[in-house]
Amino acid sequence: MHKPVKNNVSWVGKVDWELRDFHGHELSTHRGTSYNSYLIKEEKVALVDTVWLPYAEEFVDNLAQEIPLDRIDYIIVNHGEIDHSGALPELMRHIPDKPIYCTANGIKSLRGHYHQDWNFHPVKTGDRLDLGNGKQLVFFEAPLLHWPDTMFTYLTGDNILFSNDAFGQHYATEELFNDRVDQAELYAEAMKYYANILTPFSGQVTKKINEFLGLKLPVAMICTSHGVIWRDHPEQIIEKYLAWANNYQENRVVIVYDTMWEGTRLLAEAIAEGIRESDPAVIIKLYNASKSDKNDIMTEIFRAKAVLFGSPTVNRAILHTIAGLLEMARGLAFKGKKAAAFGTYGWSGESVALINEGLQKAGFQVVDEGLKALWRPDSDSLRKAREFGAKFLG
Repeated sequence: MHKPVKNNVSWVGKVDWELRDFHGHELSTHRGTSYNSYLIKEEKVALVDTVWLPYAEEFVDNLAQEIPLDRIDYIIVNHGEIDHSGALPELMRHIPDKPIYCTANGIKSLRGHYHQDWNFHPVKTGDRLDLGNGKQLVFFEAPLLHWPDTMFTYLTGDNILFSNDAFGQHYATEELFNDRVDQAELYAEAMKYYANILTPFSGQVTKKINEFLGLKLPVAMICTSHGVIWRDHPEQIIEKYLAWANNYQENRVVIVYDTMWEGTRLLAEAIAEGIRESDPAVIIKLYNASKSDKNDIMTEIFRAKAVLFGSPTVNRAILHTIAGLLEMARGLAFKGKKAAAFGTYGWSGESVALINEGLQKAGFQVVDEGLKALWRPDSDSLRKAREFGAKFLG
C-alpha cells in the first residue's frame, strides 16, 4: 500500500484495476483508475483525502499498519465526492474527534453524504495549518474544479500541490509518477478526463489556475486524486489545461450517427468523402453511436472543430443514442464548434430539424439547414451528400 512520494510524504491510496464505469454509468474507465490518498508525517501528521467507499475497510486496515490511527492529527478533505471521501466514516469510527479541514461547501457535502457532525474546520484561500519542521499546509479554494466544494492543498517546503480532481486521469497503474508510464496512454486519459468532466467549467479552470499561478508558489509535484503524480515538469499539465480550457479544437471533423437500415450510415460515409475531397488535411472520424463508447465520442468532439450528427426519423423523432449524445453535449457546453445535421426518412422526416434543435441547445454553431434523404439513399442522394460534405467547412 505505502509508496514514497517525497521526503515525509507517501501515497496510501488504492489502485482499482477493475473499474470500467464511473459516476454511475456516465463515464467509461477503460483503463481503471486509482483513488489517491496521501500521508504527511512531520511533527504533526496529516492525511489528505481517502478512497472510494467499497475499499474503506481495506484502506483503514492498511493505514493502521502504516501509522497508529490516533497519531493522525489532521484530516484534509479537498472534495467531498464519495470516490475521495468514502472511507471517512470507517476512519472516523476509530478516531471520531480528529479535526477535518475542508471548505464550507465541503462541510455541506460531507454532511449530506454521511449525515455525521464530525469535528469540521472550514478553511478559505490563504488559510494555513502548521505541521512543524518548518512546513505548512496552505489551502486554496477551487470551486467548480469540478464541484463547488473543491479546494487545493499546498505543502510548503516540499512544494507539493495536492490538486484533487484537477490534472487527474482515470488510469490504473502501479507506476506512481508521470515519467514512469506510457505517455500516449497518459495524455489520452488526461484529455478524456478533462473533456468529459471539466469542460463545462473551463472558464473557472482558467481563472483558478491563473489565480494559483499568481501566488508564485513553486510547484515541484502535483499530487492528483486519480492517476499519476506529475513530478517530471509538472507545468506541462498546467499548460495543457490552459489550452484545453480555451475553446480547444484541432483540425478534425467528427461525424456521429445511428442507423436503422444502413441509409444514414451511407450518408455519413458520403459526407466524409466530400469533406476529405474539399480538405485533404482535415482528420475525419466517424462513429456509430450505438456501437461506440459515448465518452470516447465526447472526447473526439472536444478535439474537433466541427461535428455532424445524423439519425433516421423514427416515430417522428430521432434514435435515442443520438438524442442522448446531444444531451451530453449540452451539459458539456462545448464552445466554438460548427455543426450540421443529416438523416434519412420514409414518411414524416423530422429528424434533421430535431437534431438542429438539439445542436443549437448544446451551443454548437449550426451552419446549414441539414441534409435529408428519402428511403435508402440512391446515387443522386449520395452525390448530394458528398456535395454537402464538401461545402460544410466553408
